[in-house]
Amino acid sequence: MTISVGDHVPSTTLTKATPDGPDQVGSDDFFKGRTVAVFAVPGAFTPTCSARHLPGFVDKEAELKARGVDEIACTAVNDPFVMAAWAKANDAGAITMLADGNGEFATAMGLTMDGSKFGLGQRSQRYAMLVRDGVVEQLNVEEGGQFAVSSAEHLLSQI
Repeated sequence: MTISVGDHVPSTTLTKATPDGPDQVGSDDFFKGRTVAVFAVPGAFTPTCSARHLPGFVDKEAELKARGVDEIACTAVNDPFVMAAWAKANDAGAITMLADGNGEFATAMGLTMDGSKFGLGQRSQRYAMLVRDGVVEQLNVEEGGQFAVSSAEHLLSQI
């Protein structure tokens, strides 16, 4: 079942990429008591993710925070070392990278895609959401191969 607006973010464990190395974080604790803008990508270093999705959230960080967002996070079915390298390569230090190495978060959200024909296996669909105190307030899931409703600009227009 796919998560919907009004639902609580599922309880899973993600791995936060930090300068000191990987840090396990429970989704319940991560989202509790604050507003988080989350965007998910099929993979770090992939074309649309690197050229448009991540840079949009980096560019719109101040605007999102001015509208009450406490933290901006990116999740992907990648390991925390890849997520940290991707952040560094894109000057995205203000974005919290949440590795979903086994795809447990994407699966619990009901937002997986099969990238097997590209050698990627199961990945997260591309989406953006606004989560307030663990509850999904906005959810924008892309149709396959698209990039429009999950952009930072679109999420900003909804806040």
